[in-house]
Amino acid sequence: MTEWQKSSWRNMPRVQMPDYTDEAALNAVEAQLAKYPPLVFAGEARTLKSQLGAAARGEAFLLQGGDCAESFDQFSANSIRDTFKVMLQMAMVLTYGAKVPVVKVGRMAGQFAKPRSAPTEVKDGMELPSYRGDIINELDFSEKARTPDPQKMLQAYTQAAATLNLLRAFSTGGYADVHQVHQWTLGFTEGEKAAKYRDMANRISDTLDFMKAAGVDSKASHTLQTVDFYTSHESLLLEYEEALCRQDSTSGKWLAGSGHMIWIGDRTRQPDGAHVEFARGVLNPVGMKCGPTTTAEDLKVLMSRLNPDNDEGKLTLIARFGAGKVAEHLPRLVKAVQEEGANVTWVCDPMHGNTIKSSTGYKTRPFESVLREVREFFGVHKAEGTIPGGVHFEMTGQDVTECTGGVRDVSDEDLSDRYHTACDPRLNASQSLELAFLVAEELTGRRDALAAAAS
Repeated sequence: MTEWQKSSWRNMPRVQMPDYTDEAALNAVEAQLAKYPPLVFAGEARTLKSQLGAAARGEAFLLQGGDCAESFDQFSANSIRDTFKVMLQMAMVLTYGAKVPVVKVGRMAGQFAKPRSAPTEVKDGMELPSYRGDIINELDFSEKARTPDPQKMLQAYTQAAATLNLLRAFSTGGYADVHQVHQWTLGFTEGEKAAKYRDMANRISDTLDFMKAAGVDSKASHTLQTVDFYTSHESLLLEYEEALCRQDSTSGKWLAGSGHMIWIGDRTRQPDGAHVEFARGVLNPVGMKCGPTTTAEDLKVLMSRLNPDNDEGKLTLIARFGAGKVAEHLPRLVKAVQEEGANVTWVCDPMHGNTIKSSTGYKTRPFESVLREVREFFGVHKAEGTIPGGVHFEMTGQDVTECTGGVRDVSDEDLSDRYHTACDPRLNASQSLELAFLVAEELTGRRDALAAAAS
């Protein structure tokens, strides 16, 4: 294998990337981005890698969530705050269930590009390039809007920098104080369906009261006042990724400066492809989506390329099969990992395999299917004696109606009320929190089973 350089991906086959018509304009944008500061730092990426290693051993649990695709038009401080708050609330529930630290990673500050099932789209007899995310082109169906524009990379960088600035302020400035976020019980515990969740809410509240009475108060404890919060995105637009790639002065290794963690999608995981080539050379933790077409042979090759030193926390495998298909596909991949003695963190993405078109014409995801895939994921790992290390959701802190079901029972007819996503449907705040409770139950069951086996 040839020596890696941050531009070596350009010699490999590329898929799911735009064809820019103005090469001079593209080169100018890349040169400008290359002068900008990185958005994240090597020490942060190394810390996240260590924490993901703990998740692989069952000593932590990964919660990764956020927008399907970040939007320029919907960007606001309130939307960032609301998603951050819901993730803190979910993390609290998961921590209570698993009794281990929860690693919090947002699909934020970089999730601007999206792979598409077809390169073009036809409407009223007109064929135009598909919308590939705000960092590339626009959602409006016109030739001008759908033409890839490299200038959008500069706007994406600016929005990502502003998002990270706010997230760092929320994480360390008191907003993440545990006594500020335990109020998640309000507005969620109405109705008989939520009775089992009210009980857990009361126990969490009692625990917090006990901690305060014992003198472990947020005003005296830095641990209770701040959180580590990381960012991640699919490293799809490699011109943007290369431009923000920086050499770490302490180790000499290369950092993908666009986010703490990057991942490779199910459509771009070709072993000899451009996206794998870029990801194999950076020091960041790398995720890889594993779908039904992932073969054991390909997985073995990809693990050796993406994590040649077999480091803990370096490689996260994100399973996304669809409800009812996990038992068919996941065991063979688990076996491949075991045969190689590979260190990986297993994570469940129950969103991407469960997208359907509703009776009212909207693309949606039934909550029951999302829940079923999570349960199947835990079930396979229990049967195989392996560790489920985390979950990966597309969700938002906004009160949207994009996924059906949940405690509030969003129906097909409700989807049009607040359907705001530009790409795929997201869980709303209530559904996200409900799912966190259900994952916590799975983690509690796993912990109790391990304790029983040890005794």
